[in-house]
Amino acid sequence: MTLVTKSIDIKTPVENVFTYFARPEHVSDQIKNDTVGMTVVPMDIKEGMGVGTTFRIIGDFSGKRLEWDCETTEFIRNEKITAKQIEGPFKKWQITNEFKALGNNLTRVTMSVDYDMPFGPLGAILDKAKFAKSAEKGMETALYNVRGLLEGNGSIPVYITLDAYQKLLAEKKKMNDVPVSTALTAIIEKYNEIEAKTQN
Repeated sequence: MTLVTKSIDIKTPVENVFTYFARPEHVSDQIKNDTVGMTVVPMDIKEGMGVGTTFRIIGDFSGKRLEWDCETTEFIRNEKITAKQIEGPFKKWQITNEFKALGNNLTRVTMSVDYDMPFGPLGAILDKAKFAKSAEKGMETALYNVRGLLEGNGSIPVYITLDAYQKLLAEKKKMNDVPVSTALTAIIEKYNEIEAKTQN
């Protein structure tokens, strides 16, 4: 069993950080580096992405592709979100994001992944030590990216209706599963073009 934990302080209110993390595909947009890539596909969304929400994670770890399905098991607003593997290659895989308000405009996020590597041929392919290192690096990169995003612009649209969000995901799919932020930027650019034409 391996437990990888990383924390970071973000200069923004806890509800903004929580709302961002409540959408697992937001965070997967941030886990991108030369050795790790992750995509999260929502499958069955329960109210407010809460307990019972299921999603698929497609991970690329140094060229090795893994897929596993997860379910949200704990969802305490502005405090904690936990999801665990319900089907997939790991003997156990669970991710917990904890949020602690350190002030009106400062939040500590702690991301922990607790997993047990599969045995057999797959376990041999994915060297345990190497996997832990790339998971740690991926988490660290994700947290830095999220901090940059949430601190860089206080008006990030982290509050979005489920209906609008599902439309955004449909656009993302049409655009070959680009990151959510890229799809949103493209939609806004298209809207601006249309607006400019109607004003001329």
